[in-house]
Amino acid sequence: MRRYCSFLVVVILLLLSGLPANSQTVDWPMYHMNPQHTGVNSAEKTINRNNVIFLQKKWEGFMRGLVNFSSPAVVGGSAYIGALDGNLYVFNADGCGGADLCKAVWKGHTGGEIFSSPAVVNGIVYVGSNNHHLFAFDAAGCGSDVCDPLWLGDMGGSVLQSSPVVAGGLVFVGGFDTKLYAFNAAGCGDTHCAPVWTGKTGGHIESSPAISKGVVYVGSNDRKLYAFKASGCGNPTCSPLWTGQVGAPIFESSPAIANGIVYIGAFDGKVHAFDANGCGGPTCTELWAGVMQDLYTDSTPAVARGKVYIGGGDGWVYAFPAAGCGNPTCNPDWIGQGDNFVGTLLGGPIVANGVVYVGKNASEVLAYGASGCGDSFCLPIWSTPTNDPIVSSSPAMVNGTLYIGTNNMFDGVFPGRLSVYTINGQ
Repeated sequence: MRRYCSFLVVVILLLLSGLPANSQTVDWPMYHMNPQHTGVNSAEKTINRNNVIFLQKKWEGFMRGLVNFSSPAVVGGSAYIGALDGNLYVFNADGCGGADLCKAVWKGHTGGEIFSSPAVVNGIVYVGSNNHHLFAFDAAGCGSDVCDPLWLGDMGGSVLQSSPVVAGGLVFVGGFDTKLYAFNAAGCGDTHCAPVWTGKTGGHIESSPAISKGVVYVGSNDRKLYAFKASGCGNPTCSPLWTGQVGAPIFESSPAIANGIVYIGAFDGKVHAFDANGCGGPTCTELWAGVMQDLYTDSTPAVARGKVYIGGGDGWVYAFPAAGCGNPTCNPDWIGQGDNFVGTLLGGPIVANGVVYVGKNASEVLAYGASGCGDSFCLPIWSTPTNDPIVSSSPAMVNGTLYIGTNNMFDGVFPGRLSVYTINGQ
């Protein structure tokens, strides 16, 4: 009887806290959650399609630069995001004691605009800058408001929307000089580090590399998906294991890998699916392509429970069967329409506990039921306005909290925002 009463006390306390009994604290360490860029938090249990309508803004972190494409990482009680003033901003993930606007706990200065999303692995936060460097900071800061990097990775071109990914002791990022860069994740014992190896492509790289089973994949503006051996080839410059041809340049869309298939969007308005193992030759054809109603996509796909979700240039979310449809081209299972505002989906959707979240470049953050609505066209089940049309950041959903980079056009001093939403803003 005593044991039963103790159990009831624990359950009541958990219910009063607003968290389910099976809740757990997890991290969102990099762009689209993991090295495979699936964009899925399978551990999220607090927010679901029934209570997502109660999401309200809890607090905002303010920044001196606009947030453009940089997406938040949330690790160890801190939230990290980059801005166009060249600073990596680090906030307390829980806010600042009930205030609506929060100041960064510390900043890491890079000297160039940051479009890249930070990655936080093994106590180091990595982020790219358009001043031709990858920056590595101590993720815990330095005890001051502004921190110097632990080391810089030297590159021959700018890092734009390409975001670093860490695996196997290496950190990878794409450069606008057409190269994929691989650095030692622990640095080189000096302030400036040369890459361990580079992979040459035929076009600018704005895509973020993704890694699965020892292979690193990245898209290029030359209309190709590239697959390299992640450990390199023993030489300073490596050739790809294989390439996949698509019908148009790959700009910001990044590969997502799940169940042996790599998915990527292109400027032909399609999401392309390739065998992640290649085809036994240097050039591979796609398994299938999902066709959207618009002519382009910059969005990164998310893959969850047999579906591929991707945003279109028309501002709609498209859900395709992850296994294809048995034909070379596939139509979506359902399409998530917007709230009649014209704008594109740039940052890429993410999925958590049966809900798809996405930012729309029309002053909106939206949520859809991941299983659709029983019809071909679905309306969002939750939406909230922002104070600026620029919403190109991809969201992160962790621990019952939604984080996304936004902007406030009415603030001429601190226009950048990290917007944070919880149930009833509590």
